[in-house]
Amino acid sequence: MHAKIKVLLASRPKLLSEVIRNMIERQPDMEVLDEVLDPIELLRAIKANNADVVILTPLEPNGEPHICSQLLAELPRLKIVTLSAKSEAAYLYESGAHKKRIDEPSEPSLLGAIRECIRDGKRTN
Repeated sequence: MHAKIKVLLASRPKLLSEVIRNMIERQPDMEVLDEVLDPIELLRAIKANNADVVILTPLEPNGEPHICSQLLAELPRLKIVTLSAKSEAAYLYESGAHKKRIDEPSEPSLLGAIRECIRDGKRTN
């Protein structure tokens, strides 16, 4: 049996965070572990919760959050999904790989990208 995909939220604005939480909580194979808004606490929370995926909004519109490279250097198995605050774009970051654009950032495409990256990482515990 596969364990649930553990998701940590680091998203603003609050409305976007609530939409993402609701989307993840409806999935039988995923769970929201916590929500962390302080970037300094994010690494600690990821480690403490053994998160598989972090969903965050970038600091700049359509920009790459600098925290992605820092987190992936420290935790290479981690997957990071970034969303623009206006939901215009979404990207998946993985260690050793370039960012992958998630076309049409809708609920099915975001959930599918998360499941695919975890499956490709052969996570079975």
